Amino acid sequence: MSTVTFILGDQRKTVSADDGKTILQIALDAGVPIEHACGGNGFCTTCLCRAQEGAEHLSPKNDRETMMGLEGEDRLGCQAQVHGDVTVEVVEM
Repeated sequence: MSTVTFILGDQRKTVSADDGKTILQIALDAGVPIEHACGGNGFCTTCLCRAQEGAEHLSPKNDRETMMGLEGEDRLGCQAQVHGDVTVEVVEM
């Protein structure tokens, strides 16, 4: 089990999650509001998140994230799988 803390503006929500789930899946299961216009297929960037802590506990960036030009700790919530404790900021577009 992992712990994921979501930061949305000035609010924080911490939830437990199964390893291997994406940030988006975890957020939706926990009732955390996160956009996903393309249905979680990695085509739109509306689920953009920024790893504040624990980026090393996310899966490596995949081809879709690389194609989108994501740099640093920016990740697509629908593509980044959790494998340990992480804190992510939900980036509002």
